[in-house]
Amino acid sequence: MKQAWFLLVIVVSAEAYGQRHIDPLEEFLKARRSKKADMAESSKLDMYTPVYTGSQDGLMKDDNIDGLPGQPEGVDFDQYAGYVTVDPSHGRALFYYLVESPENASGKPLVLWLNGGPGCSSLGAGAMMELGPFRVNSDGKTLTRNNYGWNQVANILFLESPAGVGFSYSNATSDYNLSGDKRTADDSYTFLVNWLERFPYYKTRDLYITGESYAGHYVPQLAQLILQRNKITNQTVINLRGVAIGNAWIEHETGYKGMYDFFWTHALISDETHDGIATNCNFSNESTSTACEEYVLQALKSTRNIYMYNIYAPICNSTTATDQMNAEFVFDPCSEDYIHSYLNLPEVQKAFHANLTNLPGPWNACSSKIYWIDSPLSVLDIIQELMASEISVWIYSGDVDGRVPVTATTMAIDKLKPSVETAWYPWFANGEVGGFAVGYKNLTFVTIRESGHFVPSYQPARALTFFTSFIEGHLPPKSSTSSEP
Repeated sequence: MKQAWFLLVIVVSAEAYGQRHIDPLEEFLKARRSKKADMAESSKLDMYTPVYTGSQDGLMKDDNIDGLPGQPEGVDFDQYAGYVTVDPSHGRALFYYLVESPENASGKPLVLWLNGGPGCSSLGAGAMMELGPFRVNSDGKTLTRNNYGWNQVANILFLESPAGVGFSYSNATSDYNLSGDKRTADDSYTFLVNWLERFPYYKTRDLYITGESYAGHYVPQLAQLILQRNKITNQTVINLRGVAIGNAWIEHETGYKGMYDFFWTHALISDETHDGIATNCNFSNESTSTACEEYVLQALKSTRNIYMYNIYAPICNSTTATDQMNAEFVFDPCSEDYIHSYLNLPEVQKAFHANLTNLPGPWNACSSKIYWIDSPLSVLDIIQELMASEISVWIYSGDVDGRVPVTATTMAIDKLKPSVETAWYPWFANGEVGGFAVGYKNLTFVTIRESGHFVPSYQPARALTFFTSFIEGHLPPKSSTSSEP
């Protein structure tokens, strides 16, 4: 048996899609197979290590954003951005961006958003391309209001993590070679404890943690750590009320089996290729056979010109780059290029209070500087633990994502063997079917119709509808005239 290379599935080439249009999750999965260290087993969470807390006096005021360059008129909500030190000995600091709700912000919960990768920016993707209050226009200099920003129903906190991602940094460059699931959870927890000291009026608020893609690891692991720390330390008790993960990389086996089944059922690979993979590939571990490799290569060749994050979407090139960002329901495939230009403008970086002296280079959507050292093959056991707690657990899936498709998610959920409380049904947004939902005991699963990997980008109105249901604690609406099922 050879060391796995079936992880090499969909590599979106820089030549085909532009330098920044890469597939970070696939690049990570490729890299892990070549490491001698076994990444499959994460270290046990250290529940007894004291958490660093630093003085936060006056820092909230310093972090206030007067306004972002190019923002539209009439911005009616507060914005903050800055750094929270999580390791003073190494000078490791994580960057955040907070957008509060324009109405009744003091009465609304706090939502932490985490993008995946691992190593991709929550500022560039989550805030600027998906659920944030603005979209970057094609000029790379001005912003348009996102009418479906999630800060309509909650105060949203975007965190760039781990150090080395986006504007986050460490003064000890060795930290970039020691990134992994465990340190990411530890640092994110330390960030939250210190951030709540800086923004003390959020200490009594409900907290929800959301994210997508490899945040299928980040979110459950951080939630588990919070629940454990709430019980055994005398530090700030964090009022965690729920988690939601979208198109989430949860498990190696179901992730790959579900992906190839999705390719086959969507006519992207032949019956022969699908049958060959099903017969010869064992996705329960990271070993494979020569026969498996041959069929995987067939799948790679068949799908290499398809954008896996939305199999029906156009790719960014000279003929598709338009000012589509001004259209409410059309996602511009070149958005990442506009965001890259905007976040590297000196005046924008100054407005965000970015510490350019400590950064290893220009802002990028995904970091090539970090080296991952631990990642379990599955986090289903952690999700099951969260389901047994009192918090709300939601898993959602854009149904035309080929990278972490709906089939992979449903296979993972089936392994949990949850009992159905509300049978599968269509839910509605703006008078149309927004997707489908099923309510299990202690778990909710929601699909978002005609959406790719970045759900709030492709279907902003439907995304806001399901997110509102999640925050309000009820299933998505069963009819076009009701807000509740």
